[in-house]
Amino acid sequence: MRIKPRVLASAALALATAALTATVSAGTAQAATPGACTSAKTKLTVKKVDRPINHLLLKATNTSGKTCFAYNAPYLRFDEGQAALPVVDDSVPQAVVTLKPGQSAYAGISTSSPEGTNGRKAHDLGVLFANRAANGSVGGEKTLKLPGSGVYVDSSAQVTYWQDNAADALVW
Repeated sequence: MRIKPRVLASAALALATAALTATVSAGTAQAATPGACTSAKTKLTVKKVDRPINHLLLKATNTSGKTCFAYNAPYLRFDEGQAALPVVDDSVPQAVVTLKPGQSAYAGISTSSPEGTNGRKAHDLGVLFANRAANGSVGGEKTLKLPGSGVYVDSSAQVTYWQDNAADALVW
């Protein structure tokens, strides 16, 4: 059986159209997938809480108009600290915190403990959002003023993973 050139050309055109449609659809689906939250997509605030003692609450509210993910834990540093605060490993949530426009994520920050050393008063908090793989940050750093005239911090300071409510963030 001999295939006519016109039939072969039609089949090739149909195959190319299907491949192009699949590529465009995949690109559209990928573009529609929410990305990581960043300081440019959120409003960040930090406040002192009454309980537990020696804790702060970091709040990130999505202001971008599009859904974003608050991956892992925020990278934080007090004043001009060289390293990010350690993360409370036990605070891993069951799922990545997804923020629709107007929704908030929370991270608890313990500032000091009786076991801590090298205490000092800090005045600023640098905040970066983690990328999906938790091996780097996304977006730029946002510097927040700490409440009052500053906050006492020491070597025991640590931060929780992002949580979808303040109560869970302050358990640790």
